[in-house]
Amino acid sequence: MDEALLRRLTPGVLTVLVRRGADFAAAEDAVQDALVEAVRVWPAEPPRDPKGWLVTVAWRKFLDATRADAARRRREERVEVEPEPGPAAQADDTLRLYFLCAHPSLSPSSAVALTLRAVGGLTTRQIAAAYLVPEATMAQRISRAKRTVSDVRFDRPGDVGTVLRVLYLVFNEGYSGDVDLAAEAIRLTRQLAAAIDHPEVAGLLALMLLHHARRASRTGPDGGLVPLAEQDRRRWDTTLIAEGVEILQAALARDRLGEFQAQAAIAALHADAPTAGETDWVQIVEWYDELARFNDSPVVRLNRAVAVGEADGPRAGLAALADLDSALPRYAAAAAYLHERAGDLTTAARLYADAAHQAPNLAERDYLTRQAARLNTRLRG
Repeated sequence: MDEALLRRLTPGVLTVLVRRGADFAAAEDAVQDALVEAVRVWPAEPPRDPKGWLVTVAWRKFLDATRADAARRRREERVEVEPEPGPAAQADDTLRLYFLCAHPSLSPSSAVALTLRAVGGLTTRQIAAAYLVPEATMAQRISRAKRTVSDVRFDRPGDVGTVLRVLYLVFNEGYSGDVDLAAEAIRLTRQLAAAIDHPEVAGLLALMLLHHARRASRTGPDGGLVPLAEQDRRRWDTTLIAEGVEILQAALARDRLGEFQAQAAIAALHADAPTAGETDWVQIVEWYDELARFNDSPVVRLNRAVAVGEADGPRAGLAALADLDSALPRYAAAAAYLHERAGDLTTAARLYADAAHQAPNLAERDYLTRQAARLNTRLRG
């Protein structure tokens, strides 16, 4: 059974059912039932047109589930006048479904969560981890979003900014290694960039390419995390870097700066440095100031504080960090790094240990634990 094929076809099948008039929640249930049937039937009887098969079975499942509904006859009559589908269209409906999920009736956070669940195929637990909220909270949010869109006809697209946030979250989730969706997010963003003349779409594509170019160097042979400063830059994909920089430069030339273009500019400066020591941290701080105009979040300010520490010295970085809540994720790790650079190894070791305890995944925890152990060894020596 080709699970990748099923994953690729699912959004398009869901789009067809919604387009025919099925409410979102019922359509998703019907598609899931059709996928279960495909797993059972396809190994022995693979269809010639997998998408057409899924559409037919999912629509029948939907009609069976709504047989007692008063609107059943209207739906069935509408389908009867439609021509029976031949081979399903090969156009990728995934991007259309992203727009449908980013509906004006939903808040941006609900639209992102629903799209990650319905289109990205992420579990509720994975989405909750991306949002840093309890799984039960995210489950309630997704359920409310489904109820909301069940009463809405998806007849107009949602907000481009919401779609971009969805794609970036999918990319980052894929980057974590839990679910490998990074390449799919890039593919969809390329499609979006080809369809929409928007500098922020280009900015997001450039940002993804520049980050993806470093992927091979992010982990060592043992699977351990390798921070940016220690990565083997010979392993960076120079073709992707060149493409990302070219796309970014064209977007910036339009003088319509946005959040993703600013993030891409920061990534481009990292990519341009032959060594970590040659990084232009002064420019990076300036770009973080630009980024803060669009997204003055605690995470942005945390990253800016680290950049200030590189540009103006660790004491300046710690001063910038002092304005932030110490409970912020990765605060302890940033503070530990800056304290170590400032020569306060005792505080740095303690903060590395605290950061390891708070780490969101095993790779980060192991890396931070090793940093604490390294400093404690030096202190004992």
